This record gives sequence, C-alpha cells and structure tokens, in this order.
Amino acid sequence: MIKPWLYLKRTENKGKAVFTRERIPAHTIIEESPVIVMNKEDRIHLDKTLLHDYIFEWGEEKDKCCMALGYLAMYNHNYKSNCEYFMNFEEETIQIKTIRVIEKDEELTINYNGEWNDDKKVWFDVV
Repeated sequence: MIKPWLYLKRTENKGKAVFTRERIPAHTIIEESPVIVMNKEDRIHLDKTLLHDYIFEWGEEKDKCCMALGYLAMYNHNYKSNCEYFMNFEEETIQIKTIRVIEKDEELTINYNGEWNDDKKVWFDVV
C-alpha cells in the first residue's frame, strides 16, 4: 500500500526522493511495503554493489538484510526526519508513518539509524 498522493522527484543533491501532493496529518501510515529477505552471505555480496545503499538490516539480531519494495528505498535520510519506519519481521513488511504534519510538496524523510531523531552518524557521513 502506497498512498496515491506520494510521488518521486529527483532532487539536486540527493537523487530521487519521496514527496507528497497533499498535506498529511501527523501519525499517518503512508506506506506499507513487502520486503525480500536475504541472509548474511547474500549481504556480503550486496555490500559490494550499489544496492548496499538501498538495503535495510533485518531480523531481531540484525543478521540478515532486506530489499524493500514500493518507494521505501527512495526515502532520503535526515537526522531529524519527518517520518519513521517500523519493521514487521513476521509479516516481512516495513511501514512508514509520519511523525508530524507534512506540508504539500514537502520531501518525506526517514532516519537511517532507525529512530527518527537518532543523531549517530550514518555510513556516508562518517569521515
């Protein structure tokens, strides 16, 4: 399920991104997408490819990874994101939910650390 008012648009600095054509209330589920789960051996190979930047750690032990379908791989990172994501390991899905009101034509972001306000540096910001 992807809300029909979401759309992808290329940004100047971050590539493709998810935006909204409508104002979205806080705490709205805007996407729920299935994932393809892979084992840690697959992860070793994926980490050597461009897909490394688009997969999620997966499982209670974070010993697997997954490729999310839908728009999920297109949400850009923000340390103070306006959305958060929830993994359902049993159903093999990820849900995106707004944290606050999102205005029309605003970019929707997630924090790649998992918590919407976690300021721990992510891999592309580590120097």
